[in-house]
Amino acid sequence: MNHFLDIHKTDATALRTILDSAAAMKSARNGRPRGAADDEQPLKGQMVALIFEKPSTRTRVSFDVGVRQMGGETMVLSGSDMQLGHGETIADTARVLSRYVDLIMIRTFDESVLIEMAEYASIPVINGLTDRTHPCQIMADIQTYEEHRGPIKGKKVVWCGDGNNVCASFLHAAGQFGFDMVFTGPAQLDPEDEFVGLARKAGVSVTIERDAEKAVDGADLVVTDTWVSMHDSQSSKERRHNMLRPYQVNDALMAHAKPDALFMHCLPAHREEEVTSSVMDGPNSVIFDEAENRLHAQKAIMRWCLGV
Repeated sequence: MNHFLDIHKTDATALRTILDSAAAMKSARNGRPRGAADDEQPLKGQMVALIFEKPSTRTRVSFDVGVRQMGGETMVLSGSDMQLGHGETIADTARVLSRYVDLIMIRTFDESVLIEMAEYASIPVINGLTDRTHPCQIMADIQTYEEHRGPIKGKKVVWCGDGNNVCASFLHAAGQFGFDMVFTGPAQLDPEDEFVGLARKAGVSVTIERDAEKAVDGADLVVTDTWVSMHDSQSSKERRHNMLRPYQVNDALMAHAKPDALFMHCLPAHREEEVTSSVMDGPNSVIFDEAENRLHAQKAIMRWCLGV
């Protein structure tokens, strides 16, 4: 049984197998209607529980559609539906769900909920996002980069802004896929030392550079994410905006990257805040390819978890 909890916890060979599978399934769907089933139905007869403690657009739709395209069925559950960890322990919930469904995807706040779910479930568990990491997004991002520019190994990836959960999974991926990373942002929002250390231990370069223009110099890929979350207070939002304003990705900043450097953002984006519309809609942007590839990458992850 294979859980997909974090990129650094999954063997590099398995990660490559997942991406190859994602590319093959995407190619096989060329020209098909969005709702059409895949020729292969590897999830036929299987039930997947999609648990959301956090609101979601891309994660919910891409997992739901992916399961259906592969012939399976979904059960979408919210944290309020289940009172996860309140009326019943996470461990007991995991044991019960394991008697009903074949696979669990959970999008939650506290990483400990994910870890406990996986520890006590007798079926595979996928990390749909926690406050610390977002591995499914980065698998889609790697797929997207390689579709456009070939192998990501040895490339320079620059993260601008907040060293958040998406940044953390990029650092995990750097070690597993062999690319270098530069983080540029305020010191208060640096990525966790643990994640930086894991990448460096894997043999790749991770640099912290406060000057955004120096950081982006010669970049192959520039990535950012929203500066605020829906749970931040108004005063917190204002403080973060003041801290992060020098790290906005705009045309002037992108001019310091390589001419063919790609721009990514996992969405949703706040246009004219962390990134300008001219960059988002520009020729180097692949943000909607990223969004589409969530579908294909996650289908491949589910197949790998289930061994089908």
